[in-house]
Amino acid sequence: MALHETKDLRARDAETDVFASALSGEILPKYRMPEDHSPSEVVYELLHNELLLDGNAAQNLATFCTTWSDDGVHRLMNECLDKNMIDKDEYPQTAEIESRCVNILADLWNAPAGTTGTGCSTTGSSEAAMLGGLALKWRWRERRRAAGLPTDRPNLVCGPVQVCWEKFARYFDVELRQLPLLPGANGLRPEQLAANVDENTIGVVAILGVTYTCVYEPVAEIAAELDRIQAEHGWDVPIHVDAASGGFVAPFLHPDVVWDFRLPRVASVNTSGHKYGLAPLGVGWIVWRTADLLPADLVFSVDYLGGDMPTFALNFSRPGGEIIAQYYLFLRLGRGGYRRVQQACADTAQYLAREIETIGPFTLLYDGQGALPAVSYRLTDPEGAGFTLYDLSDRLRMRGWQVPSYPLPAERDDTVIQRVLIRHGVTRDQIALLVSDLRAAVEHLLAHPQPVPAAPPRSGFHH
Repeated sequence: MALHETKDLRARDAETDVFASALSGEILPKYRMPEDHSPSEVVYELLHNELLLDGNAAQNLATFCTTWSDDGVHRLMNECLDKNMIDKDEYPQTAEIESRCVNILADLWNAPAGTTGTGCSTTGSSEAAMLGGLALKWRWRERRRAAGLPTDRPNLVCGPVQVCWEKFARYFDVELRQLPLLPGANGLRPEQLAANVDENTIGVVAILGVTYTCVYEPVAEIAAELDRIQAEHGWDVPIHVDAASGGFVAPFLHPDVVWDFRLPRVASVNTSGHKYGLAPLGVGWIVWRTADLLPADLVFSVDYLGGDMPTFALNFSRPGGEIIAQYYLFLRLGRGGYRRVQQACADTAQYLAREIETIGPFTLLYDGQGALPAVSYRLTDPEGAGFTLYDLSDRLRMRGWQVPSYPLPAERDDTVIQRVLIRHGVTRDQIALLVSDLRAAVEHLLAHPQPVPAAPPRSGFHH
């Protein structure tokens, strides 16, 4: 065999083995695109190996987001990679399925009988919350203008909210009256409203599943207090319910909790399909109680994609697969299936709470009953424990577990807690393994006391 033929053969052999390829012998480019192409199998395997450095999603107990999907979801998502859901003229069936999902959610949240669901999909609850906030501001401004009153000082009242509401207030020029926690409270309390609601209040945000502690804020009691305030002052203040997580939990596990459109004062609700809605990342929902609560001048009509279509969103081009996956889950699970999935998660959370009580140095703040499938707890004696919850988070991370530690919001920020979320796909066996590792970590930290910092670092918290 000629020498040049031998070299060609070796080159071809190198390209057929990922780790003998030219690209695998280099550090992957970070600042400049390569000059030429590489085989797809090689690029895939090298990126696959890099991604092994990410945490294991199954052990991420900090995230509310879906980390497990069945094969049907994967297949449908793959079939929808090329569909831009905003182009309703080109993809009318995807648009129809989005509308079906909105109607299903309106029914799930007890919209008035005989009404058609008014709402849309979004990239997630952050965008959905902002759309709900914009509708509140627009309606308040219309009422003020009609009465000949100034419109330059809108405010929004809430308790400990997710950062998306801080973004809304800053981006859209609204004063955010984010009220501190009362002693012993885990969320906004109705008795805080009288001193903070006024004629410029565009709405009150109530959280169904507080990010910090996972409890439901008392929406019905908040509505009753706003009724009282209206009777006294004449201010008709609507409620937007941020049900990012609870919107897919309460209807199935806590149907007697009144928080939704059964309360006439609830104008709109947002939720994350990619949290307890079980859909893959990238889909949220916003629904209004009735069509008149969405101001018409917030809806744009566009015709440059082939047809005249309405759109109300902060984002424009968006994949349609997540919407199809959400509808697939509605069909596959039904109400009974969602109830069983969420109940299995809640049972596992309550199992974890019982185990944590037996470990020793912890006091439960939330035991997984009555709200989200989750557990939150603090050190009973932070000064005398010999370690911090941040130390415990670091120790658990050595075994792959991501368990966040963080301070509670204002007025209770001297209390540091840990939170464990139980999602679809987090099994009882996994949590039993976590309990074993938690015991071992506590035993190690008790045997090797750590100096307690004067001001614990505010890290380890993920929405």
